Amino acid sequence: MTPAPGRLIAITNLPSLRMQEGERTYVPDSRVDYARAREQHAGYRDALTSCGADVIALEVNREMPDGVFVEDTAIVLDEIAVMMSMGAPSRRGEPLGIEPVLRAHRPVARVSLPATIDGGDVVRAGRSLYVGLSPRTNAPAVEALREIVRPYGYQVTAVPVRGCLHLKTACSALADGRFLVNRDWIDVSPLPESRLVGVPAREPWAGDVLVVRDRIIVSDAFPETARLLVDEGFATIPVSVSEFAKVEGGVTCMSLVFEA
Repeated sequence: MTPAPGRLIAITNLPSLRMQEGERTYVPDSRVDYARAREQHAGYRDALTSCGADVIALEVNREMPDGVFVEDTAIVLDEIAVMMSMGAPSRRGEPLGIEPVLRAHRPVARVSLPATIDGGDVVRAGRSLYVGLSPRTNAPAVEALREIVRPYGYQVTAVPVRGCLHLKTACSALADGRFLVNRDWIDVSPLPESRLVGVPAREPWAGDVLVVRDRIIVSDAFPETARLLVDEGFATIPVSVSEFAKVEGGVTCMSLVFEA
């Protein structure tokens, strides 16, 4: 008999007034509407609540432009939380603000410099962790993470990223064991070929979706992808995240979701 799922927690962090100054690698510098970003973040938190999560809205890292992208600070597994050693020097103070909250739920380990890794580069599928080799994550970090999680039975596989910031920008693990991917932006050879679902050609950024139990939160900028997922049998929740996309953020970036 499968045990009932436990309490679901979603950690978020309110957007900074300095969001305009956030790091950009693959997107142009465009003006962020901060008031709209606040409204969109509230709508995002509502979507997490509708999935059954207890949402925590932190106000730490408010002076850090990218602090809203809390996913990059850590990965939370069933047994342990691993604090990241972030790839952008401007963001390396962010994990310190998030760690005390995670310590209430998990033992904590850390990846340390010169290894660099962002949580957005880690896609979990069961006991497998796929880690993007990207502008923010290097090979020493893949090895460091492998050593940390090995005692808990996780396997770590590197995935070269070639056309986007993070692995999760182009790859999400779906609840049925398949992967939603943009093949043009990552090397898909480390992934199981028979389980790949390609994003529509007109929506290259749509590989980033947030799976929360039996629902998928998807940006409302990608209606073809939402229809594709519905056709595949998934329940979707569209949200507006246009202001966060201006600083290279997506729906996975703004939360850490895990069982209590």
